[in-house]
Amino acid sequence: MGKSEIRNVIRELKKNIIPLVAEDSTLENNIISKVESLPQFKNCNNLLLYNSLPDEFPTNNALCRWSKHLNIYLPKVNGKNLDIIRYAPDKIMSGAFGISEPTNIEDKISPSMLDIIIVPAVAFDTNGNRLGRGKGYYDKLLGNSGALRIGIGYDFQILDILPTDNHDIRMNYIFTPTYSIHIY
Repeated sequence: MGKSEIRNVIRELKKNIIPLVAEDSTLENNIISKVESLPQFKNCNNLLLYNSLPDEFPTNNALCRWSKHLNIYLPKVNGKNLDIIRYAPDKIMSGAFGISEPTNIEDKISPSMLDIIIVPAVAFDTNGNRLGRGKGYYDKLLGNSGALRIGIGYDFQILDILPTDNHDIRMNYIFTPTYSIHIY
């Protein structure tokens, strides 16, 4: 199955499953606990998280919880790249693709300053590969950072194998409510 076909299959699964689990905060809290149990999290200063769209694994609880003791950053679309902007709850507005993005662009840092990057995906495989929405934003960002790469999602987003390209960047960890996959 090609990337487009996988995106279509997962999109249909999301339509049926996400409304059933969207209000279950135990799923997100389960993943928060998994991330917090990593030794790298205990030493983390700068963490990139994403502001979840309705069809992505939720990050609202993590954003609220972690912003109390970590420097949390969010991505902001800037042309064909992502800028990394410090999270400030009062400086968020709808941006590219309807994603809530930071407006305080003066609080931008380089991807090389990040300790951990948590990313969404359409799908992951057990080898750490990630299939995004197809624009390549995260692959470019991950290629410019030595940060620990963590993918999070729902169980149905884990596949045995995904088609990959040379520019695709693998995850170090993938967490779903049921699975904890450590790649390297």
